[in-house]
Amino acid sequence: MARRKQVYEGKAKILFEGPEPGTLVQYFKDDATAFNAQKKGTITGKGVLNNRISEYLMMRLEEVGVPNHFIRRLNMREQLIRQVEIIPVEVVVRNIAAGSISKRFAIDEGTKLPRTIVEYYYKNDQLGDPLVSEEHITGFGWASIHEIDDMLNMSLRINDFLSGLFLGIGIKLVDFKVEFGRLWHDNGDMQIILADEISPDNCRLWDAKTNDKMDKDRFRRDLGRIEEAYQEVARRLGILPESGPSDVQGPATMQ
Repeated sequence: MARRKQVYEGKAKILFEGPEPGTLVQYFKDDATAFNAQKKGTITGKGVLNNRISEYLMMRLEEVGVPNHFIRRLNMREQLIRQVEIIPVEVVVRNIAAGSISKRFAIDEGTKLPRTIVEYYYKNDQLGDPLVSEEHITGFGWASIHEIDDMLNMSLRINDFLSGLFLGIGIKLVDFKVEFGRLWHDNGDMQIILADEISPDNCRLWDAKTNDKMDKDRFRRDLGRIEEAYQEVARRLGILPESGPSDVQGPATMQ
């Protein structure tokens, strides 16, 4: 396997220099973390499944007018993406109370929220990704008010589309986290586009009939059957990998 220059490693993915200027190769790991990496583990085959799930959802979102960094899948664990300048703000869209919002406001988990709630978090692991306001985002120069508007509008469009898509296969979209980046075009124009991934790692997905969790909460809460939950999401989407969940080994890297 060719040695490639690694440009970034996160908790669930590695980024390598791409074959062409302005591109990167995104490699999906099986590593799993929770509670700001205080809990660590491995979910066998997760990288393969998340690669396929994110590919499918990014392609569908592009079809409904949500621009994103996905170009094409390269193999079972890697995809070619556009290189963007990541905005250090995580956008969380909530439809049903779960996780931190339940704790902060003493709302029973599973309670349908009066309306969709959008929250912003500063993307900084050392600080625990704190909740922030638009004033923080603009005041510290992380994004302009126009960029926030673009991120908000796209997040709500993503929510509308994915809520319907998942409900059609018997899954509730409880909440999800997305990230955005600045894509610079050759003529100097800049565009805000969806980046990172969309998968059971950053979406809360519940079975519509039983409310069984089908996402990384199974790892966070030691619920077991983690691999089966991810596989079930992929199965319902019709995109289970052709040759099993762990057929591609990690890449050789060059620092």
